[in-house]
Amino acid sequence: MMTEDRYAVVRNDEEQYSIWPDGRETPAGWHREGTTGTRDECLDHIERVWTDLRPLSVR
Repeated sequence: MMTEDRYAVVRNDEEQYSIWPDGRETPAGWHREGTTGTRDECLDHIERVWTDLRPLSVR
């Protein structure tokens, strides 16, 4: 049985979201948002919370 990779939802200072492999150091300029799960779970979460895709500096 194959296990699915785990990811963390990350967000930058412009409030843009992405996913990053859980367990790896978060890249500079990004912060863990608190959600972890499978790729699909994380992407579903981002779709629910990231409703305004414009960077914070443009809003």
